Amino acid sequence: MIIRAARQYQVKALGITLSQEQYQKTKERIGEAGLEHLVEVELLDYRQLADSGRTFDKVASVGMLEHVGKANLGRFMAAVGSLLQPGGLALVHSITKMTEGSINSWIEKYIFPGGYVPSLRELVWLLPEHGFHPLDIESLRMHYVMTLDHWAENFERHVDQVRRERGERLVRIWRLYLRSCAESFRNTGLDVYQILFSKGLNNNLPLTREHLYHSKSYRVTKSVHSEGRAFDYYL
Repeated sequence: MIIRAARQYQVKALGITLSQEQYQKTKERIGEAGLEHLVEVELLDYRQLADSGRTFDKVASVGMLEHVGKANLGRFMAAVGSLLQPGGLALVHSITKMTEGSINSWIEKYIFPGGYVPSLRELVWLLPEHGFHPLDIESLRMHYVMTLDHWAENFERHVDQVRRERGERLVRIWRLYLRSCAESFRNTGLDVYQILFSKGLNNNLPLTREHLYHSKSYRVTKSVHSEGRAFDYYL
């Protein structure tokens, strides 16, 4: 994502991750793309970055908030606030539920230990607590259904290799996870929302929604999950 942002929008990007493997691979790809003058990556926790004093024009968190845990939702928003310059924009992209409650016990045990899926109202409630002004809220529920369907199809195309390398147990777990999640997004209140907000008031934004899809610069956070571990990174 940081490479795409730099290549397509000439963004000066910083990425962080908790994964040594992801850190090394990202450095390789930055070098291969010849983007060392624009893109950096560090082995760092998002809370450490927030405490560093660095600030950004824009921050986005994509698929990361679900992994910080219910007790850290406020701390996450505070971190976003400390990373943004006054008037800066943040985009938080998160899976949500209709109401507050514990995570599915099977998901908790086998897929996302320590995770928590917030309700939309929990996230909106937090915004004024940190001086954030909401600008746009968009549902991507059916987009995510399509994403999960594609993941499941790709998984099945490589299932023999997965079975050889990781065993039948992992095949059964991930097959159930991908298919059941797609159906949950189709048929329940499970959703994916993108919430765009500013740090303080920003009176210089375009008056139409066109800029949401044609921005010239981004700061992005992404979470990658592997073997029960969440890895996050910022742009």
